[in-house]
Amino acid sequence: MPAHRLKTLSAMIAASVVLAACSSLKESEPYNEQEMRQRVIDDQARMYEQQEPVTGPITFYEASARALKYNLDYRLKLLESALASNLRDVTAHEMLPRLVASAGYAGRNNDSGGTSIGIEDRQVSLRPSTSEERYRTLDSLGLSWSLLDFGVAYYRTQQKADQIQMAEERREKVAQNVLQDVRNAYWRALGAQRLLPEVDGLLMRTHRALTAARAAEDQGLMPRQDVLAYQRALLDSVYMLTVRRQDLEFARAELAALMSLPPNSKMVLADTNEQPLPLVTGDVEKLERLSLEHRPEIMEEWYRKRVDENDLKIAKAQLWPNVSVNYGYQYDSNKYLYNNHWDETGVQVSINLIRLLQYPDLQKAEETQSKTDDMRRTALSMAILTQVRVGLLRYQLARQEVEFADDSLRVDKSLLDYAQSARSSNIGSELEQIRAEGRYLLSRYQREAAYSDAQAAWGRLYNSVGFAVMPEKVDNYDIKTLASEIQRTLEQQSQSNLLTVSSAATSTSTGSANVVSQQ
Repeated sequence: MPAHRLKTLSAMIAASVVLAACSSLKESEPYNEQEMRQRVIDDQARMYEQQEPVTGPITFYEASARALKYNLDYRLKLLESALASNLRDVTAHEMLPRLVASAGYAGRNNDSGGTSIGIEDRQVSLRPSTSEERYRTLDSLGLSWSLLDFGVAYYRTQQKADQIQMAEERREKVAQNVLQDVRNAYWRALGAQRLLPEVDGLLMRTHRALTAARAAEDQGLMPRQDVLAYQRALLDSVYMLTVRRQDLEFARAELAALMSLPPNSKMVLADTNEQPLPLVTGDVEKLERLSLEHRPEIMEEWYRKRVDENDLKIAKAQLWPNVSVNYGYQYDSNKYLYNNHWDETGVQVSINLIRLLQYPDLQKAEETQSKTDDMRRTALSMAILTQVRVGLLRYQLARQEVEFADDSLRVDKSLLDYAQSARSSNIGSELEQIRAEGRYLLSRYQREAAYSDAQAAWGRLYNSVGFAVMPEKVDNYDIKTLASEIQRTLEQQSQSNLLTVSSAATSTSTGSANVVSQQ
């Protein structure tokens, strides 16, 4: 290549580097409003994409299936599991030998070469000469393998495999939490669906009665003290009903959010007979043992211990001698070479002697790390056992609260029947009936709340034991199939490990449901 062309090429390369450096100093610009609006549209579309439409009343198990399939937190954990699996595959490739191919071009503006001088007399013995062309091409293909790189990659692959298991345990924990939230919200939302129309109707009647009571006060139709007492009772009833109505609306909104339903979606829950509250086994030791065997948090900590152990194994592996094996094929177009292509082989053993001083410290770190991991897992196990005991007690108390709410409901129903039978045309009788209906609706709300609290307490106990609630794959199931699978899993695990459903519990729940359905 001529010298002037080489100088021109060098100038162009230098100018390109300078321009690239200048352009990199340009500050990034903030997003504009159009870009932000488009991002919002894309995110909203991503939230609700590929969802099966709601075609009928939603059962508890269908609500659970929708929450577990479309809940964004759960989908994020699925992606984390997939990412951990991909990272393991990437790390596994690091155990393979390295095969490097290269091709290039070399040139200079003058000849290389040199002369020789005598060692004793320092006289020039050869005229200047060269054995290398100014411009030539180079090609090579090299294969190398390092024992140290193989060992480090092996332990890191083991770590990635354990991290996959940790991600799976976190996914299962999210699934358990989502199911617990659905169990809590579903029964409250079902109570809201049952009570909201009657609460709204009674609120309208109460407002009309309040207006009539004020008119009676102005006209002097009733003693002022009696009218004010009735107004006070009506205002208290309006306040309590309004507060309860807000709770009911929040329950429906919470359930819709858990199922990731699009805004303004119509949601009708399947109003079937209440599920009987199960009787839990009294074998607390069995529940504790099951929790220590199944809780995802403990399994995650157990896998984390192996990850920490492999970290120390990697550090130890870097202390020992490294053996590397190399093989390469080389080609050089230099016409002055006797052989333009040749094979290279080599074996090398190396060790960093200074690094051996780390070995005693690594031994101490290994012992300390093991004790720390065991203590962390033990402390977590103690907390889990406490959750199981508290969850069992809370569920037993919640069952008693349901029984008390059933008794209160029966009494208020009798009072309402009496007020309706004793109703007359005077304003006091109308007000008394409204008060009786308000008490009865509040009792129904308290009964629905007590039952939903019992279901939530049962869900927390189930969650504290740590049973799996999901099949291995979620995307392969439609909502109906997934709901059936969840129902089968929950019933099978409950009946075999936790409880037996008594006929007394069944009759109590059915009877209470019949009292509610009569209204």
